[in-house]
Amino acid sequence: MATSTIPVNFMEQATQFLQALLEWEQRLPTLAWYDLAVEAQQGRVALFSVDMINGFCHEGVLSSPRVKGIIPAVVTAFQDAFALGVRDFVLAQDCHPPDAVEFADFPPHCQIGTSESATIPELAALPFANLYAVVSKNSLNAFHGTNLGEWLETHRDLRAAVVLGDCTDLCVHQMAMHLKLYANAHNLKMRVIVPENAVQTYDMPVSVAKEIGVLPHDGNVLHLTFLYHMHLNGIEVVRDLV
Repeated sequence: MATSTIPVNFMEQATQFLQALLEWEQRLPTLAWYDLAVEAQQGRVALFSVDMINGFCHEGVLSSPRVKGIIPAVVTAFQDAFALGVRDFVLAQDCHPPDAVEFADFPPHCQIGTSESATIPELAALPFANLYAVVSKNSLNAFHGTNLGEWLETHRDLRAAVVLGDCTDLCVHQMAMHLKLYANAHNLKMRVIVPENAVQTYDMPVSVAKEIGVLPHDGNVLHLTFLYHMHLNGIEVVRDLV
C-alpha cells in the first residue's frame, strides 16, 4: 500500500510559506496607466475582462459578494484605460447551454439567454460599450471553443494585456496564463498585467462546506496563492493601476 508523501512537518512548512506569501502581497507595487501610454496610443494595449457578469456578481447560485466587491475597481480600470487611448476591450463571459458538461463540476449557472449570462450593468452602461468584443465561453479557459485564439493571432503586436475579473484561481488564472504562454511560445514581448484590487474569487469556508457536502474553497488563501503562481510565471501582479 502506498504511503503519503506529505512530510510530517507539512503544517510548519505551510505556515512559513503562507507567511512569505503575505509578505510578498504586502509589497505589491502600484503601476501607473501612464507607463502604458505610448503603447496605448499605438493600439497595442488591450483590457481583458473575465466573467464580470450578473451570474457571478448580482444573482444566481454562484454569485459572490467578494466578486461583487471588485466592480468599482473594474469599472474604474475600464474608464482609465479608455481615457488613455485603449480601444481593445475583450469581455470573456460564461454562456452555457442547459446540458453543459461543466455542470457536473459546478452548479448550473449563466445559461444562454438568461440574465445571469449578461454583462453587469455597471460595465454595459459605459459610453464606450460599443467597443466591447464579447466572447461567450463554455469553459474555464476562454480560448477553448471560441474565436479568441484567432483574435489573438491578429493582434500579435500587443505589448500589454491587462486582465481583470473572476475568479482569480479559475478563469482569470486561465486567461492570464494563456496570454503569457502564447507570448512566450511566439517570442513576443507582451506584458500580462493583473491588478490585485480588480480580481477576486469566491469563498466556501471549511465548516460550511462540511455542512452542505461540497469541497471547501478558502477565498483568501486561493486568491493569494494563484496571484503568486501567476507571478512565478512572469505575469506582472500589481496592487492596482492608477
